[in-house]
Amino acid sequence: MSIVQNKKAFHDYFIEEKYETGLVLEGWEVKAIRDGRVQLKEAYVIIRNSALYLIGCHISPLNTASTHINPDPIRTRKLLLHAEQIRRLIGKVERSGYTLVPLDMHYKTGKIKLEIGLAKGKKQHDKRESEKQKEWERTKHRLMRAK
Repeated sequence: MSIVQNKKAFHDYFIEEKYETGLVLEGWEVKAIRDGRVQLKEAYVIIRNSALYLIGCHISPLNTASTHINPDPIRTRKLLLHAEQIRRLIGKVERSGYTLVPLDMHYKTGKIKLEIGLAKGKKQHDKRESEKQKEWERTKHRLMRAK
């Protein structure tokens, strides 16, 4: 079940591969995510010290969360992935001009997971072409329903 999707990523990038990762979260963050107070639009993934980190993901704290903590809505969060997958991603990102973008945050067996994508940036003409293709698909479906 999806919590939030990053639709802008599909507009700005060609997604080559997808990976499902776990997140290191604090208790107040889990409560806020379950309430749907998360945004992935400006988020991105970096590689630092052979580990993946999510930067720019905004999680708005709940007013009813614990009062003894000082929540930071845009703190850097570590992503959990197998070491072999991380090594493979590091090679692809450093060598061939790819980047890692968060695509979807969802539940899997009661845990919160993040789907990241190995992506290559689109040029302006690619974005226009994608938009034309989507518009054509919509028109085609509309015409098929009219018959």
